[in-house]
Amino acid sequence: MKNLKITVNGTVYNVQVEEADGTEIPAAPAAAPKTAPKAAPAPAPKAAVSGEPVKSPMPGTIINVLVKPGQAVKTGDVLVILEAMKMENEIKAAKDATIVSVAVNKGESVDTGAVLVTLG
Repeated sequence: MKNLKITVNGTVYNVQVEEADGTEIPAAPAAAPKTAPKAAPAPAPKAAVSGEPVKSPMPGTIINVLVKPGQAVKTGDVLVILEAMKMENEIKAAKDATIVSVAVNKGESVDTGAVLVTLG
């Protein structure tokens, strides 16, 4: 047995691999595609917005967006409600500001560090 360390999408896994006894199992031949698949169109890049981004502290699903661009908010106002691990987490404004942009929609899944709202 060999112990190997494999990294997949930034997560490290320790795996054990058994060495073959010298006999090889032939791999099934891969079927050649009849036509080359068309590349999916690249998503349009979001315009850069100046301001202070409010980022997701954890992966989860947006269950409510409580602000709109141009809206004034005070320190502690709830901007977005994020569901993670069956719990509702209120993402609040860290300072008095105006909402420059909202980068998420209700029902959308986000990863840790994803920009939710930009404060100006």
